[in-house]
Amino acid sequence: MNPFLFMSVFLFFAIEIVGQQLYSGDLVMNCDNTDETGPSPAFLYTCNGLKSSCSAFLIFRTQPLYNTVAAISKLMTADPTELARINNIRDSNKILNLNKEVIIPVTCSCSGKYYQANTSYVLSMGENYFTIANSVYQGLTTCDSIQRNNVYERYNVPPGVKLQVPLRCACPTVSQTTEGTKYLLTYLIVLKDSIPKISKQFKVSSQNLALANGFSSGESDEISPNTTLLVPLRSEPLSSQTRTLGQKGSLSKKCIIIGTVTGSFLAILLCCLFVGYLLWKRNRANGGEKLKWVLPKDIQLGIASVDQLLKIYRFEELEEGTDGFSLQNRLSASVYKGSLKGRIVAIKQMGASAPKEVKILQKFNHFNLIGLYGVCEHDGACYLVYEFMENGSLKQWIEEKTSQESRSWNNRIRIALDVAKGLQYLHNFAIPAYVHKDINSSNILLKVLSSMGDEKHAKGKLNYLIDPRLQAKHALGFVIDQDELALCLLKLSIACLEPEPSRRLSINEIVSTLMKIQMDTQSTETMFTV
Repeated sequence: MNPFLFMSVFLFFAIEIVGQQLYSGDLVMNCDNTDETGPSPAFLYTCNGLKSSCSAFLIFRTQPLYNTVAAISKLMTADPTELARINNIRDSNKILNLNKEVIIPVTCSCSGKYYQANTSYVLSMGENYFTIANSVYQGLTTCDSIQRNNVYERYNVPPGVKLQVPLRCACPTVSQTTEGTKYLLTYLIVLKDSIPKISKQFKVSSQNLALANGFSSGESDEISPNTTLLVPLRSEPLSSQTRTLGQKGSLSKKCIIIGTVTGSFLAILLCCLFVGYLLWKRNRANGGEKLKWVLPKDIQLGIASVDQLLKIYRFEELEEGTDGFSLQNRLSASVYKGSLKGRIVAIKQMGASAPKEVKILQKFNHFNLIGLYGVCEHDGACYLVYEFMENGSLKQWIEEKTSQESRSWNNRIRIALDVAKGLQYLHNFAIPAYVHKDINSSNILLKVLSSMGDEKHAKGKLNYLIDPRLQAKHALGFVIDQDELALCLLKLSIACLEPEPSRRLSINEIVSTLMKIQMDTQSTETMFTV
């Protein structure tokens, strides 16, 4: 066989194998990804197409500030005439329905390792690279790629700065072009989406859609909201293929039905509540006995009641509580804030790992661990309903540099102590013991900060602590050094990071040390009250 012919066939076959983009998954929710060893889907789509530049399309969903042709065109740096044409919009000033899918025509070009369509955005107060990528552009870009294209650190961008924003797009590969693909459309995944559902919407085969995004058999169900898929198209997308999310049936019809069956419903509800109360009371009695038998008496004070059974929610309840999983209620890629019967909750969409997480969380009942209220199953997806932490993550709290609370040593030590107590429970008292393996400031959630410290401290007014100098000024004018407290905390941190396990502190020693530091902190901060 001709060696040159063999090499040509081999190279063409190799191009076909790698001639696809990889699905990013939840990597795009992390702003600290790296591509030092090669292109990463956490940034943008790789330059592996037949052409270095091509026409491409994006799907954008309207939101309050971007609901006209003019506003969307400006946000995306798109031709307003072409945008109106492809979406069959005759009046460019018409205000479009909320969450309506809009087709965005772009020019997609290779820049370095990645394809991108270029636009720009002027930063407003309180925004950062992550919120721009996932709220403003809804996942059509990533915070890693925005940071790569701008000189500012992601949390130190002054308001009013014009940022360069690279949008996710790609050009067809050799194999896709051979099969008749002319365009690639970047589609934004939402709740309840699936490979077959998206394929049906754009009239493409599920197999081609899966292959275009690097899926192998059995993996295509694991797609997350607010991430993107590339849809291979033989022709331009049609406005008839777009949807308006969140459309529901007639409200008046529902009201009539509800009014008709109110009496029967109330009677059934009362019976169910009575039976439920009897079951709850019996389970509580059984659960209480088990709790006293399993755990030491001094630990019971830090453990919430284990007799609360998980509630099974209807999907309609979750939809109503989150306003149809609206953008306004979205907290992260797959987590939404909601209200269920007056209780504020966090609702998380899960994939195949949901049963495992439920099984683990059901065993943990401690004041310093987040509570799981219930679950819901709908269209193959699982939704977990959690206790809502109104103060967000520890990372957000620390980065609010203007916050009076973030300057309080008492608050800082209290948070560290609560985290340590939670880990102490997981390591020593959970059955079986559990190791988290991924503790960081992003997944430590804060509930109530105002109640930290005792009442006499809360009544006082703390002066500012100047952290760089570790000093604080008393109301009478003199300065008190805080370096001893900081040094104790530093020594504790170093001891926790000892490479040699035998020299590393146990979790019980850490809790004990933090309690001592907390007592010293409270006695010092008492001097700042006026």
